[in-house]
Amino acid sequence: MSKTIILRNMSGQSQKFYVRGWNGNRDAIVPARSEVRFNAPDGSSGAIIAVHDGFEGEQAEITKKGFGGNDFFDISVIVGAGGNMIAQQVGDNSTRKGAPRFMQDLNAAWAKASQQTKNDLKNCVHLRNGKVVRISAPKNFPKLEQFVRTFANGKVYIGVGATPGKPGNPNDDKNSSAAKGSKDILVCYNDGDATPQSGAKGFAAGPIPDESTAMEDAEVETTETPTEAAESEPAAAAAEEEVKEEPKTVAAASTEAETETPEETTSADDTTPEPAAAPRGFAPMGIAAAAVQPGIQLTNKTKQSHNFYFYDNYWNGNGTAGANFDKPLKNIVLAAGKSAFVPLPASFKGRVQRGTQLPCTWAEFQLEASNDKAAHGDISLQQGCDGPVTIASMDGSNRINGLGVDFVNVVKNAPEAAIRKKPNGERAIDTTVGNWMGGPNKAAIDYLNRVVGQKRAYILGGSGTPDVASKDRRMAVVFY
Repeated sequence: MSKTIILRNMSGQSQKFYVRGWNGNRDAIVPARSEVRFNAPDGSSGAIIAVHDGFEGEQAEITKKGFGGNDFFDISVIVGAGGNMIAQQVGDNSTRKGAPRFMQDLNAAWAKASQQTKNDLKNCVHLRNGKVVRISAPKNFPKLEQFVRTFANGKVYIGVGATPGKPGNPNDDKNSSAAKGSKDILVCYNDGDATPQSGAKGFAAGPIPDESTAMEDAEVETTETPTEAAESEPAAAAAEEEVKEEPKTVAAASTEAETETPEETTSADDTTPEPAAAPRGFAPMGIAAAAVQPGIQLTNKTKQSHNFYFYDNYWNGNGTAGANFDKPLKNIVLAAGKSAFVPLPASFKGRVQRGTQLPCTWAEFQLEASNDKAAHGDISLQQGCDGPVTIASMDGSNRINGLGVDFVNVVKNAPEAAIRKKPNGERAIDTTVGNWMGGPNKAAIDYLNRVVGQKRAYILGGSGTPDVASKDRRMAVVFY
């Protein structure tokens, strides 16, 4: 038998979610003030993961009708967070899990934090205009875990919990307590308060955009990166009001990846409710999410618009390649602070760079390696450096490498002997290996080895630069 999972986006902008375990493991992009629904068979498990700037954030981890016939679910920030999320059984507020104002509580704690704490967390707490908009994975930063526990301990999963032989933190395990039987599950997301509101007004449903239509061969319209967490204060009465959704028969959203199951017959005294109807203004929607296709989540974190070009190699060998300098496969214009998913063929092996002129930083990648079918990538400074770039996995493994925001002045601070201007006059660090414009620049090699190091990016080729891999054939590339 199946129940329904209702995924509700209460925020004022569309939000992307990874859906794992249901919906054919396909992503869902839920428009502002809308919701989607999908089937969740008894005994199934999965997660609904909010995505921020190409990184996994807060997530609802759910098992339907598990041990003892009960639902089990929790809200986790183990791999990061950038918004607010709750989960509960429909119509039973006593089962609610999560911190509906997590980001607001985070910003309040950050404002009170000592300068030493801020210094300790500068690489894992991400700010925009002075506000915290995202945190990295607490599981990878012990001091970040300690900080998050100061305001969210016992409300969400923060660490790995207590397991045999490993004490962990028992407050995390309390979040996985059983609910009451098996019912429909409501998951609410918001950048303001994520407390469900009964009969919420002003919510409209629309078609869910398919990422495969998000990009043309040249210039495209792009989606904004998540905005700063808004202080959306619902009325106190609404915040405390129960979710009183009258059971009505609606068709649970299904996808082409799902197979039909025989309808179960019920006796006259069967009191199991049908999936709850959406509150007023929340029209239920069938998920039309894009299949998980290979490509790059590209983000422009510079202060100006840039045209980014994707070059597929001319040929590829065993550890070698024929770099393409004159025939880009496609390009995309991104304004400052914008992000877009760029679909690419699984066979792509090459790079993305700012503009078409050298010297410049290369984000090198392939999307489907012959041995493990995963995406692999790195950052290369061998043909120069025109600013920082990072490359990261998107499969939840939280791998990242390259030059981040701490290197925004890497070109500005370079010695003049290491500089070669592009044909358009832009200042950049010269090549370390040489090309048709000249040989290797020793001053550039020395400067980059001293300031950046081979562990972050290829400077002279060879080894020593960790590979970033992503099993879902997708990578996140951020230009600073």
